[in-house]
Amino acid sequence: MEERWSTEHVLSLAPDPASLKAAGKLSGPGPWSSTGTGRGALWGLCKGSGSTPYRTAVELGTPAYKCSCPSRKFPCKHALGLLLLWAAGPEAVPDGAAPPDWVAEWVDGRGEAAAERVAKQRAKAAEADPEAARRRAGKRSARVAAGAAELRLRLADGVRRGLADPPPAGAWEEVAARMVDAQAPGLAAGVRTLERAPQDGLLEEYAMLHLLAGAYGRVDALPEALAATVRARVGFTTEAAELLAGPTVRDRWQVLGSRDTADERLTTRRVWLRGAKTGRTALLLAFGRPGQAPDLALPTGRVLEAELAFHPGAHPLRAVLGARHGDPEPGPAGPPAGVSPAEALAEYGAALAADPWLEGRPAVLAEVVPVRTPDGWLLTDGRGTLPVRRGALPDQALWRLAAVSAGHPVTLFGECGHAGFTPVTAWDAEHRPVALG
Repeated sequence: MEERWSTEHVLSLAPDPASLKAAGKLSGPGPWSSTGTGRGALWGLCKGSGSTPYRTAVELGTPAYKCSCPSRKFPCKHALGLLLLWAAGPEAVPDGAAPPDWVAEWVDGRGEAAAERVAKQRAKAAEADPEAARRRAGKRSARVAAGAAELRLRLADGVRRGLADPPPAGAWEEVAARMVDAQAPGLAAGVRTLERAPQDGLLEEYAMLHLLAGAYGRVDALPEALAATVRARVGFTTEAAELLAGPTVRDRWQVLGSRDTADERLTTRRVWLRGAKTGRTALLLAFGRPGQAPDLALPTGRVLEAELAFHPGAHPLRAVLGARHGDPEPGPAGPPAGVSPAEALAEYGAALAADPWLEGRPAVLAEVVPVRTPDGWLLTDGRGTLPVRRGALPDQALWRLAAVSAGHPVTLFGECGHAGFTPVTAWDAEHRPVALG
């Protein structure tokens, strides 16, 4: 039997506020018929404006969505409404039903397509021409090295001119465009931060960007793990197929939390996992275009047995999801094991020594109480404190954390960094995960 998702998790899947509002009108049993759930899928018929109801189905493991409506949003309002109806309980959507043929064919087809896709990725990696790849890599490396050298000169010029005397409007955008031409998008992103960095933090931004550009200038002399980190931060990427063709880590991964960030171009979803056997923490990234939620949605607290392939680096964290061995299952009865604020800071410090550009490290804090002070929010266990990063969450989310705590210690997952702690998930008195996004 598939454990039902929380209403909160379903709402987090909406691609935009309009879909959320429309889904609310479809969250009751009135427009639905022939609903059911089984074999890891959820389905139903939704009455629309025409004579033929819309066929709506959700594959709960990925999740994935199918609807006969003309909407180009994923999930559409019908899929969201059906999920909300299912989350409310078995009265409207019974468990253990046999899926109708149109649902079974879709689910089976998705399974076959996924297996074929993984096989193609591995075959592609195996058939790649290593000599041609080396030539392409050499040409790009030379372009990036030239761009990094130019950037160091520009930064040095800025320091000599004086940081209180900003360059002409658009000057940094021109430099960013040159970094894009040099195939160094990471350097370009760093340059763009200089336009909006506060005056009291500008020298720090200059220094870290200068350090990165300088590190790439001698990347071949760096230790292998640090060199991989520098290349990744400059903008080199590794294809998922290449990573999955190498060693993978199989474990039962508990979902610690997820968070979406969006701009005018895309939505980025971050999902953090922790391995039950290895104890490793992993970060999965998924992306969606405007009007389309990212296709990776793993409910917080659930456990997924799967293989992950980690990106190389001095502090390996980002991973890609490989073969799954079953659908997500209910997680442990209690919250995940955590550390004290002092231990979280020490772990971040050790990671920072390996990767000086690391802004935060995932951490689970055990038995901390959120406290509101005139200078901002603090997390304390009675022996040490961590400030909550300013601007990381709206006040509404922080007051929600205070309500979950009710003055008592809670387990809290988030990112610990030099600017403070960014909460993502809290576990309430009944050990249920509560998203704080």
